[in-house]
Amino acid sequence: MRIAAFCLGLALLVPQVQAQTLPELGDASGALLSPYLERKLGEQAMQEIRSRDPAFLDDPELTEYVNEIGRRIVAASPEARQGFEFFLMRDNTINAFAMPGGFVGVNTGLLLAAQTESELAGVLAHEVAHVTQHHLARLIGKQEQLSIPILAAVIVGLLAARSNPDLAQAAIIGAGATNIQSQLNYTRDFEREADRIGFQYLQLAGFDVGGMGTFFERMQKATRLYENNAPAYLRTHPLTSERIADMQNRAQAAAYKQEPDSIEFHLARAKLRAEQGLPREAVAFFSDLVRDHRYANEAGARYGLASALARARDFPAAASEVETVRKLVGTEPMVELLMARIRLGAGDVAGARDVLRAALLRIPNYRPLHYAYVEALQGLGLHQAALAWLEDLIKSYPRDAHVYSLQAQSYAASGKRLLHHKALAETYVLQGTLPAAIEQLQLAQKSGDGDFYQLSAVEARLRALRSLQAEEKKNR
Repeated sequence: MRIAAFCLGLALLVPQVQAQTLPELGDASGALLSPYLERKLGEQAMQEIRSRDPAFLDDPELTEYVNEIGRRIVAASPEARQGFEFFLMRDNTINAFAMPGGFVGVNTGLLLAAQTESELAGVLAHEVAHVTQHHLARLIGKQEQLSIPILAAVIVGLLAARSNPDLAQAAIIGAGATNIQSQLNYTRDFEREADRIGFQYLQLAGFDVGGMGTFFERMQKATRLYENNAPAYLRTHPLTSERIADMQNRAQAAAYKQEPDSIEFHLARAKLRAEQGLPREAVAFFSDLVRDHRYANEAGARYGLASALARARDFPAAASEVETVRKLVGTEPMVELLMARIRLGAGDVAGARDVLRAALLRIPNYRPLHYAYVEALQGLGLHQAALAWLEDLIKSYPRDAHVYSLQAQSYAASGKRLLHHKALAETYVLQGTLPAAIEQLQLAQKSGDGDFYQLSAVEARLRALRSLQAEEKKNR
């Protein structure tokens, strides 16, 4: 609420920046935003989301899935000269949004509303295009009076208006927005450009290019049912019949390619649906689907039923359903993770560890399996084994904050205070909170249990972070 109130006041000060511009966040085309600043603004916004937005969904499996789709699209983009990170918000509204520095948010409502994987990929390609075409900078290039601190606050304001765009819109009207129509036209130009460029990314990534037009057409038809309460995606992405017709014409002119949905698409949607409502309601929903064969994918429906049964704490029935899914799809990491959760729910921590270890032998590059395996080792009190596993994991994923967080937990359980604070410091660095990281290193210095080499490493890292902090202050 504090963020929303601040953003309301900010909108009164900067009337030309409105909620309609939410998806158009990117780098300046030459003047106002450098690539460095773009990334820093995105990291600052992400820090706000992770620490203050309860809708931020920290689900490794679902996050891995949307990032896998995103990576395919980014890899097909010759203009993507930066890293991208895709993340989920637990929000039933159908929406997605892009931020500076390659951060792209996806509401869970969008994942559930997409009827095919290519539809979901079409929306992500559209958002990636907003970033690669630097739409925010091209928008605020006319706002030369904006200082960098105000610009950073504008981004936070746009995020606060994500689920309620009317908040910023009402403030703009109250301030007397004399340029609303021209701003809307500018936004529609961006939308058409994101359609065109996103379509190219979608095609190069190997998805069904018809998915983009199909999804947007369905959204447009939905407005007749919503009347004045259109889906958030339509309020933040102005949609016209001209745009839909253009996308459909492009799809007809392209070579036909039918891209089947991946099993991960069906499992991810089933996982989300199984977590909605009361457990017994989720069980009833998926039981009806399986009994009546009303599903697009049997493995997905049975996976959803197993997830719902696990929520209802009927672990034997849940395990039985997972066995059926295994027969349908073989060794799938999301399925194996569900079986491990079922074992944990039933109190069989060792059984969960064994399931995860066997899965890792077959699928060694799926990060959520590693997280769960380490957590199982920690649950068994095998912290030295967990730390040994994490050391190897850090070599493969040196910029994974979650790995350092797990490492800090095992160090704390082992009574290694200096190493605990040092691992926490690395977690905070990767999350973009330098002051907290420096504080942890100072605590490490005072821990009293480190040897000469460990203390030297802490002091060197502390000097490096203080230097980085001074450089960032100078840049600001």
